[in-house]
Amino acid sequence: MANIFISGEIPEIGYEILSEHQLTVYTGKNLITENELMEQVRNADALLCPLSTKVTKKVIEAAPQLQVIANFGAGFDNIDINVAKEKGILVTNTPDVSTDATAELALGLMLALFRRIPEGDTLCRTTGFNGWAPLFFLGRELTNKKLGIIGFGKIGQAVAQRAKAFGMEIYYTGRSKKPAIIEEKYDATFMEFDDLLQSCDVITVHTSYNEETHHLFTKETFAHMRKDAFFLNLSRGAVVKEEDLAKALQSEEIAGAALDVFEFEPHITEELKQLKNLVITPHIGNATIETRNEMAKLSAKNVLNVLKYNKPVTPVY
Repeated sequence: MANIFISGEIPEIGYEILSEHQLTVYTGKNLITENELMEQVRNADALLCPLSTKVTKKVIEAAPQLQVIANFGAGFDNIDINVAKEKGILVTNTPDVSTDATAELALGLMLALFRRIPEGDTLCRTTGFNGWAPLFFLGRELTNKKLGIIGFGKIGQAVAQRAKAFGMEIYYTGRSKKPAIIEEKYDATFMEFDDLLQSCDVITVHTSYNEETHHLFTKETFAHMRKDAFFLNLSRGAVVKEEDLAKALQSEEIAGAALDVFEFEPHITEELKQLKNLVITPHIGNATIETRNEMAKLSAKNVLNVLKYNKPVTPVY
């Protein structure tokens, strides 16, 4: 029987899959601290952690018998991968299962921005309105708008599929042009980054996070966008320099934005909270019952496989 530490509560199905082993689950209201995590992993054979758990060098070095770090999330920038590799610890994640949920939220945020849904909700709950009128509370339609997708992987393509159903024109950019069969499937056209910024009504970010994409969006980037364009980020918070985004929104250099992730998460830059042309959600891209259950299953299976000396289902390396 192995010792498994889970650094945040997960769906019940995950516990059921791992029930043959000794489970310890962190149930604190706040995120687990580095010191608490170091103490808990000292005798752990496996660590299953939400991506909000910072698995630092100090944490890894405090766990001499750790065999696997199973990240409950598609990303893994919360883990010191290099140190884990040096120690011979396998790292896994939960890719792909988040695709549909995240793509659905992207379309939801677009609609919220274009049709001013949060503003309308606030108005109805506070001062109220005087009834229907031809010029009252005008928004915009997604139909015939140009959508620019930064990062045309599985999530980017899932967004394109849904946006296409709304009658949007699909453009994308990334490290390379996709094969013709992919472009034809989504009626998608490749554009260089700068051209995409200058041409599209909506820019939505679904790229991976790395040194190249850190602060990909700054004041210079926003200056290249159209003044009537909207910006969405559902990738990683540090892709955007939030101070610059706040200024671009305050000066109406761009029309509006929506964020589901934040540069200093869970802290949100105070200036952003005051903006009426910004919609913010608390990192809920894959927060559906269906997806979180699948993530729990996958991360638990990764742990079991490693403990049984089998290959993990979704290894990071």
